[in-house]
Amino acid sequence: MSQLQIFPVEAPGRPLPSLSSNDPALIAAELGQRGIGFERWPARVGLAADATTEQVLAAYAPEIERVQGLGRYPTVDAIRLTPEHPDRVALREKFLAEHTHSEDEVRFFVEGRGLFCLHLGAEVLQVLCEADDWIRVPAGTKHWFDMGPRPQFTAIRFFDNPEGWVARFTGDAIAQRYPLLDGERTAVTG
Repeated sequence: MSQLQIFPVEAPGRPLPSLSSNDPALIAAELGQRGIGFERWPARVGLAADATTEQVLAAYAPEIERVQGLGRYPTVDAIRLTPEHPDRVALREKFLAEHTHSEDEVRFFVEGRGLFCLHLGAEVLQVLCEADDWIRVPAGTKHWFDMGPRPQFTAIRFFDNPEGWVARFTGDAIAQRYPLLDGERTAVTG
């Protein structure tokens, strides 16, 4: 189930109780007030365990056409990570560092889950995205992503940059103070 928790930057171990929800409409409204896009789309195709990137893209061709029809995201790919992926540890560490992009980061989760953490001024929003979740993080937004120690997700990624995912790391260690997916890290203040 999708979830949103909002933390004050100065208190990474204490989410604001009034801003913690599993309600997709409330999640979309709270994120929308902050310029983040969030929608629920049906992940209507069950994928084979060995589905290739090409098969994922073919299975979700109508959704891809819908997004690309808006004219903003001409490049698309799919990422599928499993607990057996040989680069899972290195990829997780890379994604866990706070970074920005010069373009929007747009993801449609069709399987599994991942935790987007958005550093917006005095707040850190943690958005647990699962199958059926579509999220748009605007260009320039400081964020990090946790796929967990045993990743299990498939997401279709949309880009306006033909080079795809290009990160600019901030060097800020803020991500180290917040809980990880599955509560793996105990947050500390300071």
